[in-house]
Parts: sequence; structure tokens; C-alpha cells
Amino acid sequence: MILPEVASRIRLVGLDVDGVMTDGGIYLGDVAGLRFEAKRYDIQDGIGIHMLQRAGIRVAIVTGRVSDSVRHRAEELGVEDLHQDPNALKLPGFQAILAKHGIAAADAAFLGDDLPDLPILRVVGLPVAVGNAVAEIRAVSSFNLKATGGHGAIREFAELLLKSRGEWKAVADAYVAERSSSKGGR
Repeated sequence: MILPEVASRIRLVGLDVDGVMTDGGIYLGDVAGLRFEAKRYDIQDGIGIHMLQRAGIRVAIVTGRVSDSVRHRAEELGVEDLHQDPNALKLPGFQAILAKHGIAAADAAFLGDDLPDLPILRVVGLPVAVGNAVAEIRAVSSFNLKATGGHGAIREFAELLLKSRGEWKAVADAYVAERSSSKGGR
């Protein structure tokens, strides 16, 4: 469990993409002479992101690559704060997102898995390593998840954070109620 006093401070959760939102695999191809890139995203992670948003927590995506796939996923999830940097310079983009919303780094969490995430993990109030994170990431993280990137790590974190804040049940119940039919479900 995340300490309630730490959990209650979190106003923004930042997510890496490759190795956190995905399993790190990248599918590259060519369709009619145009470069094509595909990534696999976990649906339960998407619901976890939705639950964070329902609880009033901003979600930001910060990646060291530029990808239409990521832009499409951010749009689909309603994530307005997206920073894609082709040189993996993530910290300046993350700091700009925090400044835009007037949020201190101490009031942010970030989920990472590899070396490009270290600069952000070193400044946030709640640095988090996914299950497949390299040793350097695990060493600086306050919390190490069991689930791996692209396989429920974000959902695991969302539940832990919201349960630590005492908000999970209300958010989950409201989500289910909105999706239940007026006849008591399907």
C-alpha cells in the first residue's frame, strides 16, 4: 500500500510509453510506401487511467519517441498532456506540463521502466517502477509494481493509489453504475 499522506498529495500521474503503457515491443512496417508503426495497449490499463481521471488526477504521457500510435491512444483516453521527444529528453517536457497546471513535482507520480525515465523519477514525489523495470529504475523508485508494462502495471498502480486515498470503491462503483442498464445490467 502507498502511504496515505503520499497518495493524497498526488495531483498528476505521468506515464512513459514503451515498457510502461506497452510491453516495449514496436511493430514497424510499410503500407503503400508509408511508414507504419503499431503498439499494443492493455485495455485494463486504459480503465485504470480513466479511474485516475475520474478521481480528479491529471494523467500525462511522456515518451522519448514520436509516434502517431501514442497520439491516437492519448486522444482515445482523453489525455490532453502528451510530450513526445525524438531525443528522449523527457524531463523538460514533463516540467512544462507541471508548470502549465501549477503542480509541484512533489505532487506528481511517474511510472517508468528504463534509463530515459531516471531524470523524471528523481524529481517526482512518487517515483514508481513497473515490474519489468531495469535495476537503476527500481533503485530510485519508492514503489515497485508486480505487473509489467503493457500487462496491467498502470491498472495495478491506479488501484493502489486510489485505494490508498480511500477513493477506489466510489470511483469504481460510479463507473459500473454508468455502464449498467436501467434493467439491472446485461
